[in-house]
Amino acid sequence: MRKFFRVLSVILVIALVWVVAVNYPRLDILTGFASKNVASGMFLAGRSQESIEEGDNGFSPVNLSNNKVNAQEKSVSSSVFGLKKRTAVYVEGLGAILINKDYKVGMEFKVPNRTIAPTELPYPYGDLPQKDTVFQEVDYEKLENVVKNAFDTPGMEDKRTRSLLVVYKDHIIAEDYSEGFDKSTPILGWSMTKSITSTMYGILSRKGEIDVYEPADVPQWQNDERRNITYNDLLHMNSGLEWIEDYNTLSDVTRMLFQKSDMGAMQASKTLVGKADSTWNYSSGTTNLLAGPLLKKKFSSQQEYLDFWYRELIDKIGMHSATIETDLSGSFVGSSYGWANTRDWAKFGLLYLNRGNWNGEQIIDSTWVDYVSTPTNTSNGRYGAQFWLNAGGHYPDAPRDLFSANGYQGQYVFIIPSKDLVIVRMGLMEEPEFDVNGLLRDLVSCIR
Repeated sequence: MRKFFRVLSVILVIALVWVVAVNYPRLDILTGFASKNVASGMFLAGRSQESIEEGDNGFSPVNLSNNKVNAQEKSVSSSVFGLKKRTAVYVEGLGAILINKDYKVGMEFKVPNRTIAPTELPYPYGDLPQKDTVFQEVDYEKLENVVKNAFDTPGMEDKRTRSLLVVYKDHIIAEDYSEGFDKSTPILGWSMTKSITSTMYGILSRKGEIDVYEPADVPQWQNDERRNITYNDLLHMNSGLEWIEDYNTLSDVTRMLFQKSDMGAMQASKTLVGKADSTWNYSSGTTNLLAGPLLKKKFSSQQEYLDFWYRELIDKIGMHSATIETDLSGSFVGSSYGWANTRDWAKFGLLYLNRGNWNGEQIIDSTWVDYVSTPTNTSNGRYGAQFWLNAGGHYPDAPRDLFSANGYQGQYVFIIPSKDLVIVRMGLMEEPEFDVNGLLRDLVSCIR
């Protein structure tokens, strides 16, 4: 028996060494992901360490991380068997920042000024409960069943929906949450944040402070063909620049999110591998170039840049639970790190459903709504200006005018103008494992 246990121990050690050896090149990314998620989830969203480790970080090999929380300093350090320790530090107003050798203890950060005042109006335009309204055309019994079926049944994890909200004619007609989440819980939207970045350009366009068809102001592009790349090309992911968006390997996107102090600078250094306005390639680097270095040029100070996002959009439409996290350089991570509760994500969708008008005030021009929801010429009807589209019928049983903000692991804000609908679904599972088309089909069918 002792010999058996010795052999078993040797096998386990060999297996452990093999796992570490295979994943060692990725450990820096793995521990960066783990520490950042735990820090944001605990200190920004107010969740427990256990719930984050079992949910957000509960997949291989991220679940190999050992996460140590310093509640007093609001930091989280993660390592795998003591290797490749990474630390994320929470800064109130900026979120959790993954630090590296550029970080100095005691660094001071400018933070956004927020205007969070209660509004004596019902949802979505204020903080009061919405008025009781019954729409004769809505099949509420069927709707209740569709929403219920979007969540896991006891003992199953085949859907992993965290929240589902349906807004019809500015009125919540269905809403539900999984255990541990409620209407006040901020949830990471991942790439839904790209649509917020696009909206900031829409606001600048309305103010006459940018022409998106002009060449992007990137100094290192001025002596080669990249000088012809426009803001429009970048907004449509149609720049022709090199970029690899692969979250399962050491790729451009994982290096950017988990190693770089200034994330927006990475795409600016890339060479052309295609042609502007002719080569579509999904790139979080493109969005961070827009959100950081390029957008900062429109402001005279870091403080003005930070305040702009909240003053002109987020707090203006009452997304008071929202935080857009920054990188170590102080740039918003406009590709990936937007947080808000489910009702506030729905407000963002309603802004677009209502053609840029928020309770009588035009935040973005109605033409900007058309701009973001018109397919770029090389995406096969799938992509607009930092929004995903259904123009090509990706969801065959949903209306073709649907457009959406989409995020990693199944975060969605669906805007369906022809049905006067906004649907928000937040979760930990996406296509093809989660049947998005079926959910949309069934929800739309509840309105006669």
